[in-house]
Amino acid sequence: MPRDPNEPVRLTKIYTRGGDAGETSLGDGARTSKLDPRIRAYGVVDELNSQLGVVLAGELPQSLRPPLERVQNQLFDVGADLSVPFDGPDERLRATQAMVDELEALCDEHNAELPELKSFVLPGGNDAAARLHVARAVARRAELASLEADVNPLARVYLNRLSDLLFIFARAANRAAGRDEPLWRPGAQPSS
Repeated sequence: MPRDPNEPVRLTKIYTRGGDAGETSLGDGARTSKLDPRIRAYGVVDELNSQLGVVLAGELPQSLRPPLERVQNQLFDVGADLSVPFDGPDERLRATQAMVDELEALCDEHNAELPELKSFVLPGGNDAAARLHVARAVARRAELASLEADVNPLARVYLNRLSDLLFIFARAANRAAGRDEPLWRPGAQPSS
């Protein structure tokens, strides 16, 4: 039966045994070691997407939900880019400047509503903010992992900008909950 164009993949079997010897297939069909930096990079992107699933499964300001749902889908595009060797722009690449521009616009929009930063923010506050900070840290790790592989440069830029957006969203989540942000106090002793 032919596949519907709105059906990007059809998986009838989840395990293939093709990776049991420590190799896997790239997006272009080539086989490579699971230790390849490209595999690590899209593995961390998958972890990031899972962290965003945790964020979306919990309480969250409604204004943050639709952009994060779009980001989850876009992370599959980024992962697809990371799964193919980069030989310059071609039709297979999915991370685009428009995706980066969208993240920047979201950063500007949501940051405009927040007070100016006068200290570094510690991860935490309310539950949603804490989960967003975890996702932000994973986004940074995904960006670093992508630096070790020859990949679409826009995928790296997207991950960099996404970590900025997740930081802003964490601040916005605390503000929406009426929670003060935990701020870094150099040399501070734990409160008793």
